Amino acid sequence: MAEERMTVVKGLDVARYMGRWYEIASFPSRNQPKNGSNTRATYTLNPDDGTVNVLNETWTDGKRGFIQGTAYKADPSNDEAKLKVKFYVPPFLPIFPVTGDYWVLYIDSDYQHALVGQPSRSSLWILCRKPDLDEGTYKELVEKAEAEGYDVSKLHKTPQADPPPESETAPNDTKGIWWIKSILGK
Repeated sequence: MAEERMTVVKGLDVARYMGRWYEIASFPSRNQPKNGSNTRATYTLNPDDGTVNVLNETWTDGKRGFIQGTAYKADPSNDEAKLKVKFYVPPFLPIFPVTGDYWVLYIDSDYQHALVGQPSRSSLWILCRKPDLDEGTYKELVEKAEAEGYDVSKLHKTPQADPPPESETAPNDTKGIWWIKSILGK
């Protein structure tokens, strides 16, 4: 099932896509903390060059782990929402970049929930603007993923606190390497 066709959003309004997204469910990477919770991504547009600043955060045992990176369109002339995300490894020492695919497979018209995958189908994320997503919408997104050839039995729901934890108040956990492996679907 390697590089079979996958439906990708066309004409994504990148400005509307910016802001915070909560991870409702994902394919856990082997390296992701098993008890990670409150995982989220915050995207901010870089007005100078149209790239996107990415901040990924997760909490493990009350400690905040995070990694920052940049996202940009894989092919600026293509209308499809196929992005590349580039992180530096290790996150606190920008030595060499690691790049992964980020394909927006579905987004609702109000930009409130999204399905994100990769061409290899080894990673999948269900994202929402709020820490919880109603079961009906969740099932619809799972069905869309399944129709695109993803093994949805691997989906794992991410625990989210409501209200979410504040980034500033948490002690930092700098073992952010699992993010890299996660984005590459390792």
